[in-house]
Amino acid sequence: MKNWQKIFKNGEIEVISAAEMQALGRALAAGLEGGEVIGLVGDLGAGKTHLAQGIMEGLGASDPAASPTFSLVHEHTDGRLAVAHFDFYRMKSADEALGMGWDEYLQNGAVLLVEWADRFDGALMPEDTHWLVLRHTGENTRSVRLCS
Repeated sequence: MKNWQKIFKNGEIEVISAAEMQALGRALAAGLEGGEVIGLVGDLGAGKTHLAQGIMEGLGASDPAASPTFSLVHEHTDGRLAVAHFDFYRMKSADEALGMGWDEYLQNGAVLLVEWADRFDGALMPEDTHWLVLRHTGENTRSVRLCS
């Protein structure tokens, strides 16, 4: 997280392609130390999964991140840090996340990447969550803002 303030020193970052979003993710991965909780927030197609893919690549995970929409969580343990990639989009309630062991994931020291982290009013997310807000700024452009 040390380099994140430098990356976002001018506020929002504008990206113009999926490749740029992934490159941003790789840059963000360089500052991760383990145990961080990262909430990815944005409309459909805002680039949450591309950003997660870049973070996984930057951590050296061999499997590319795929949206865990249907399985709800993908675990990646072969990179520099373990990562659990969640998608709260299809969950009907916070109890569903708790039932799949959310509290245990918070304790295991892995980086937690959570797409649609603002579901359930963000009630599942710890106070020290690092929020990345993605939004459409044009047909092919997106912005990413850090709200920690």
